[in-house]
Amino acid sequence: MGILKQQDGQTLVEILIALTIFAIGLLAVAGMQASAIRMNSTAGNLTHLSTLGMYKIEELSALGFSHSLLDSAGNPHQEMSGDYTVSWTVIDNNPVTNTKNITVTVTGKGKRMDISILKAI
Repeated sequence: MGILKQQDGQTLVEILIALTIFAIGLLAVAGMQASAIRMNSTAGNLTHLSTLGMYKIEELSALGFSHSLLDSAGNPHQEMSGDYTVSWTVIDNNPVTNTKNITVTVTGKGKRMDISILKAI
């Protein structure tokens, strides 16, 4: 009769320990999720900076060599694009004669990106 009354199972203490371990795991995953969201936002901002910079580089490289936007006397040239500032400087004959060294800088939302090209005649 004693054998029939014996029940094997888990005690309340074992269940509480298991739930505690599970909760700690969930908190770690929640922390990683918050970090991933921040990094995704940063990557999006950097992509936007890069896109604006490359757009401006393509626009400037399509201009004629003597265009007013490529005049080094007007340094630094600057435009606003929403929350971002796009500026560029032009250096004549550096590092080679008959070239223009164009550096585009895009800043905004606490980030900055520089892109440079060398434009020949």
